[in-house]
Amino acid sequence: MRASLRPSRPVRRLLGLAAAGALVGGFLTTSGSAVASSPDAGSISDSSTSVSWTGGPFAAPNVTANATGAPDCTVPQSCDDYTLHVSTPAGYGDAHSLKIDVTWPQTAADFDLYVLDQAGNVIGQSASSADPEEVVLPPTTGTYTVRVVPFLPLGQSYSAKAALVDQPVLPPPGTATPPGFTTYAAPQAMSNSNSAGEPSIGSDWKTGATMYQSYLSTYKVTFDDSVSPARPTWTDVSATATNGCPQGGLTSLDPILFTDHATGRTFESQLSGQDSLTCYTDDDGRTWNPSTGGGIPSGVDHQTIGGGPYSPNGIGALPTSTYPHAVYYCSQDIATAFCAASHDGGTTFGPGVPTYSLLDCGGLHGHVKVAPDGTAYLPNKACGNNAAVVVSKDGGTSWTVDRVPGSSPSDADPSVGIGSNGTVYFGYVGSDGKPAVAVSHDQGSTWSTPQTVGTEFGVKNAVFPAMVAGDDDRATLAYIGTTKTGNYQSQTDFKDAEWHLYLATTYDGGKTWVSSDATPNDPVQRGSICTGGTTCGNDRNLLDFIDVTVDKTGHVEAAFADGCIGACVTDKTHNSDDGPADAQAAYATIARQSSGLGLFSAYDPQPNLTLGSQTVTKTGGQYTDKLVVRNTGPTPVSGFVTRVLDNGKVAGSTTSTLAAGRATTLSFSWKAAAGKHTIVGIVDPNDTIAESDESDNKLVTTVGK
Repeated sequence: MRASLRPSRPVRRLLGLAAAGALVGGFLTTSGSAVASSPDAGSISDSSTSVSWTGGPFAAPNVTANATGAPDCTVPQSCDDYTLHVSTPAGYGDAHSLKIDVTWPQTAADFDLYVLDQAGNVIGQSASSADPEEVVLPPTTGTYTVRVVPFLPLGQSYSAKAALVDQPVLPPPGTATPPGFTTYAAPQAMSNSNSAGEPSIGSDWKTGATMYQSYLSTYKVTFDDSVSPARPTWTDVSATATNGCPQGGLTSLDPILFTDHATGRTFESQLSGQDSLTCYTDDDGRTWNPSTGGGIPSGVDHQTIGGGPYSPNGIGALPTSTYPHAVYYCSQDIATAFCAASHDGGTTFGPGVPTYSLLDCGGLHGHVKVAPDGTAYLPNKACGNNAAVVVSKDGGTSWTVDRVPGSSPSDADPSVGIGSNGTVYFGYVGSDGKPAVAVSHDQGSTWSTPQTVGTEFGVKNAVFPAMVAGDDDRATLAYIGTTKTGNYQSQTDFKDAEWHLYLATTYDGGKTWVSSDATPNDPVQRGSICTGGTTCGNDRNLLDFIDVTVDKTGHVEAAFADGCIGACVTDKTHNSDDGPADAQAAYATIARQSSGLGLFSAYDPQPNLTLGSQTVTKTGGQYTDKLVVRNTGPTPVSGFVTRVLDNGKVAGSTTSTLAAGRATTLSFSWKAAAGKHTIVGIVDPNDTIAESDESDNKLVTTVGK
């Protein structure tokens, strides 16, 4: 891991001890002994499905996991262990899960949760800043140790519950054809091509350029779609002093990129501590312009930049330059998070406005997104029992926390995608490790029941969810997933895991989803993936997130760091835990949609009905017209009409269905008087079928005298 990357979640929490203590006053110096869990053991079964216990109060924090990756429990009262006996019949886990929750009264406090099997191996953990901490596991018969660690107790006691719960009944996967993807790796000679953890991606709809950011490098990628697969051209357009960004290319604790689709303006932001070194470009990186980087106050971590139309409800939120959109800079500052708005295109920012505090949400936020109506959304991974969106409907003047019912907190930052008419898609990874999506049609006030995705591939664990939407009823969730169950951060148990880049897509507003494996023959990672920051071993090469965007014609483009290159691709003994460098890579890569329906229906592949030939014959007083109708397009067409006119009068008509690339012969017969006849064969006479070519639907033949 690069020393210049941002500090991990555990380190960040350690820095917050004094600040959090100041919120509640005096708890850090509370004396007295912690009380052992009460009771210290319990049993659950299919006939007695839950058990509860308590522990505390605790005075001394145990932050040893910052240094070791796992808590040191040798000091008395530094950990609280509860023995849990589970007894379930065979097959019980097909429809049930074991859910363990730990909660406490004061949100500013923090406890961590670990579940150990009988051999002492950690099989599940929730060591975030969420309240509650929650672990979901298979309900396998056995004896387990539930370990609660007072990371930042502030004199609090905790309450815990273990329960056997029903798994939700999910709708079947959609019947649409899943889109296909082609992966494109950056040229090896490009700077930082193999140092691309936490990439960002954007698409300039004015020029068609794709912008990719990781570490100190910004790449411009153009795709030539005249060939298949598309041919990429990569260009290093990194912001430096020589092209207009004096602070560019110097240092980074967090790299972030944002491209405003409509205006084409791209921002690259490098976290510098209390603020960011930020520049923007209006010509896809040929030249850059400096920005103040954020508002005052701002946070020390997890910055994000986003933008879009101004909210009509904004108080004084009017542009002060010719740039038409508002720009937001949001960041996390230990005990709260701030968002600042810019009214001059991101050149300068107003004051940072608090969005939430530890009393509301304990988790870090994801990337800010702005809807077409000017509503701003900041997703958060842990607000009480749920993940949430923090929403501003007045141009960033105020923010409200809207939880997503049915969701659960986890270590993964959630993500928001917004459709063209304001439908909000919330993509996240739950405490059970599985990816899911919820949908809102009222600016986050209410949500659909979350749907787990990836079931077609048997995905059991996921990290790094990234959401994008196009038309209001079309959206895609990208994530890194594996079919292996268990604790994905265990370097011991997850050596044989294989991770892929998956994308789940809906074409019906989130009612159903279809999934694609973008890397079926080239794993993104072998072994474990650690999301615990600097306490990790070699398995944090991918860092904390990926990103996804959509180009102007609807192609989905996902940016990810490929952690398994070279020999690792085929050698299963190479893994991130103790393998060679090819299994601990972070190679800049884009997965781009290459087949199937995109996120904009206006660019869907269309059929093309054409009349290949018309043959008219006359036998006595009867005419016969044989028409060859072809569908030369890539998609089938049903319910189309073919009609024959004789001197302007309908002589015959029929309705047909025709697969892509197929032809059919239709025959029409009718009686007619002698004389001159103008016979017109026409397919889709009322233009009810959208076709790629409307000019080849008619043939005219003249017979008789």
